[in-house]
Amino acid sequence: MKRENHYFQWGLTAVGVVCAIMLIYDVVFRKSMLLQYVGKLLVILAPVLYGFAMAYLLAPLVNWFEKFLFRCEDRRGGKFRRGRKWIRGGAILLTWLVVLMFLYALLRVLLPELYRSVLQLAANAKDYYYTIADWVQRLLENNPEFAEKASEVFNEYYQDALAWVNDKLVPQLQVALEAITGGVVGIVVFLKNLLIGVIVSVYLLATKENFAATGCKLCYALLPEPRAALLIRGVKATDKIFSGFVRGKLLDSLIIGVLCFIGSSILKFPYAPLISVVVGVTNVIPFFGPFLGAIPSAFLILLDSPIKCLYFIIFILAIQQFDGNILGPKILGDSTGLSSFGVIVAILVGGGLWGVPGMFLGVPIFACILAGIRAYSNYRLRQKGMPTETSSYAAHRPVWPEEDAPDAGGETPPQD
Repeated sequence: MKRENHYFQWGLTAVGVVCAIMLIYDVVFRKSMLLQYVGKLLVILAPVLYGFAMAYLLAPLVNWFEKFLFRCEDRRGGKFRRGRKWIRGGAILLTWLVVLMFLYALLRVLLPELYRSVLQLAANAKDYYYTIADWVQRLLENNPEFAEKASEVFNEYYQDALAWVNDKLVPQLQVALEAITGGVVGIVVFLKNLLIGVIVSVYLLATKENFAATGCKLCYALLPEPRAALLIRGVKATDKIFSGFVRGKLLDSLIIGVLCFIGSSILKFPYAPLISVVVGVTNVIPFFGPFLGAIPSAFLILLDSPIKCLYFIIFILAIQQFDGNILGPKILGDSTGLSSFGVIVAILVGGGLWGVPGMFLGVPIFACILAGIRAYSNYRLRQKGMPTETSSYAAHRPVWPEEDAPDAGGETPPQD
């Protein structure tokens, strides 16, 4: 029996190796047909993915309402203690009512103002163009050498832009027109997927404990008990990092956007709704986000009033100090466990691979990878009977075996 199990494990290993080789060959030499099928599957499962995302983001609010309803029930003597499913249903209903009321209030206040800001910006675009042209002309008149170099660079980029229009833009007009004419259909499909996603999220929120229990059951059924327990611990650690960062950062950016709108309206900055949306949306990107939102907003205000631009810069610096020192630590805490250097690396790598979404999700993904490496290294150190605290290795000297000690003037390094 042991021999059969041994052969069975070897067979599984051989099948896994063959599948891995075929997958690598498909990705490298056949233009990744597997990834194309995966992409089609993701399009088909888009409503389910929307539902999972909404359920994941709304789970803390459902839990809060559920605890609130349980407290209310206890105050009434626990008469409906057995009706837990009704309490869960009431919590989900209250959660979605809060979400819908919040979206309605946000759109009722923000959308008309944002529309007016866009119309005002479009109406003033001509004046802004002449303002920028006047700045450039005066700069070139006062700096003839810079003007000559700028002219060369401009001609070079002009030729590149002309070639791009002739070679790429014009052939793609047909595709663009088809996309525009199909825009209404795309919006209808998106709304349909969103509605199905809401239904899926309600089902997931109603049975989230059963889903978690089923996942644990499958882990213990398919893996040895120690590995299953290790996998479940890893999933819980990943959920803690993602939930703390993603939910916290979205809430933090929402608060910053609202505060920016209130402050911009009080200080009477031009295009206050548009600027607040830009600042709030870009704030979800750690570290670089505030600069990405503040720079174009400040330039837009500069075209209207230089003194207001100065006030806006001071206002943004104040609100970012509030976010970085008070609001952010209060909401996020140390959810990722990354240093500033790790955050920068995660943003650069994630942005280089997946663009703006990668700049946002790169931080929790990188934090999960580092947490796994840290857990494995601590496990190996404990097996060797060595300390796991990093500070224990700050002044650590290597212990060289006598036969492997380097020869440095006949002296061997001191041993601990």
